Amino acid sequence: MQPKYKITMKEYHLSATMRVYAWDELSEEQQSLLRIAKDQTERSYCPYSGFHVGAAVLLGNGEVIRGCNQENAAYPSGLCAERVALFAAGAQYPEQPVTKLAIACYTDGHFTKEPGSPCGACRQVMLETEHRYGNKMEVLLYGEDAVYVFDSAADLLPLIFVSENLKG
Repeated sequence: MQPKYKITMKEYHLSATMRVYAWDELSEEQQSLLRIAKDQTERSYCPYSGFHVGAAVLLGNGEVIRGCNQENAAYPSGLCAERVALFAAGAQYPEQPVTKLAIACYTDGHFTKEPGSPCGACRQVMLETEHRYGNKMEVLLYGEDAVYVFDSAADLLPLIFVSENLKG
């Protein structure tokens, strides 16, 4: 049986932009949000992995919502810091867009040298949040040696899945 249409191989190149900063090159607003994310690592509950993650979300109205990872002996029942903060923001301020998200990771007695990267589930939630409010959120990933800055969560997950994909 022949297919109804002919498929032709195509090649696409996806790109993303990431800026790398030293701490003193960041704006005061970026530094402040990252300090909050770093402080949140102290509140994480991670007795199994020992990997503390803190997150801070800046909303359009200037409110800052905090989050940290919460582990559970039944591993799928835990939640990453990014989703804790984003879901709390959506629950507390459902009409406010997220403008920035800062993330910091702490393990083995110090913050990671290189920034930690959000898992796939967190990236999807970040994209849904951008899509929900129709605006990009700046993503800041803290590391002792560098801070990575993305203009949009879409730079972390370029082939997005949003509500339009559910419509066929």
